[in-house]
Amino acid sequence: MSRRVIAHLDCDAFFASVELQRRPELQGLPVIVAGSGPRAVVTTASYEARKFGIGSAMSAAEAKRRCPQAITIPPDHQAYSEKSKEVWSVVREEIEVLQQASIDEAYADLSAFAKPLPMLRTLIARVKEETGIQISAGIAPNRLVAKIASDLGKPAGFVAIGREQCAAHVAGQSPRIVPGIGPKTAARLAEMGYATLGTLQDAPVEELQERFGERYGVDLHRRAHLHDESPVETTRVRKSRSVETTFDVDVADHAELEATLRQQSNRLAEQLRRAQERGRTIGIKVRLDDWTTITRARSIDAYIDDEATIIAIALELFRDYAPPRPVRLLGVRVAGFEGEASAASEPAPRGAPPGQLVLPLGV
Repeated sequence: MSRRVIAHLDCDAFFASVELQRRPELQGLPVIVAGSGPRAVVTTASYEARKFGIGSAMSAAEAKRRCPQAITIPPDHQAYSEKSKEVWSVVREEIEVLQQASIDEAYADLSAFAKPLPMLRTLIARVKEETGIQISAGIAPNRLVAKIASDLGKPAGFVAIGREQCAAHVAGQSPRIVPGIGPKTAARLAEMGYATLGTLQDAPVEELQERFGERYGVDLHRRAHLHDESPVETTRVRKSRSVETTFDVDVADHAELEATLRQQSNRLAEQLRRAQERGRTIGIKVRLDDWTTITRARSIDAYIDDEATIIAIALELFRDYAPPRPVRLLGVRVAGFEGEASAASEPAPRGAPPGQLVLPLGV
């Protein structure tokens, strides 16, 4: 009988882990990785810092208020990129069907392995030994459940669970636990009386369609029950490239904002040429001081990678919008790459170590 065994592999507190390797004297202390500007946010926090309620995307200022003794380290993205390559190169030696989702997480299709769980345990131990990075794993019949499962046992988690088991296990939590259900959708669901995943599972699909539209209503119903048939893909087509700037202080001067757009366009054109990519859709992103965010885009007939065209269209879009308030974030983007239309599209055993949850795989 055919089966699917999908794993979500997630490096525990990745940026902080890399920093602690370089600063072993900080082991056991609350560490946060964040910039130094007034709007800096936490990229990663050690588990000692997380005990104080500090998490990713929290403002660095709030993190320091919650834990004044926390040690702040500025991010070193080159070091993280190099360590990421180390980790996933080891994983790829054992697993052929691997889709890297970000610098510190990936999906793996283990269906071809006769004994996927022992193999994965051995591989995770090897990654730890050779790179110093601990991976938490969720193993399930689909990507959606695997993603949820990888968070259930952190740190150093190893959770194998079936779809129905997982749906019951997290039924009391917010629908936001499901990838693809964001805060705005969760708030609208709560207004309808569906504040937990369990209540959403019992919601009539017709009611969800009436509120969210025919297609998304069905999708919400399926996600609530953790259905997912999406494959693990070994290739991923880049859809766009962008450059964004978050200002330390809101900028109201349009001349200054246009100068930023020119600089961003130059950097973006350089990225495109380096990657030998050309696109035909140029767009901008503007976030105002009240967090209103707008995007504007325009497609042209030719595929381009030159800054002159990007600058001209970006400035035209910016002037047409003419931000009515000071700007917090500004960005420029190129999409619609050559060949995009024809390219591939672009989520238990006994003897588990203490503290790890292992349930029957249910595949």
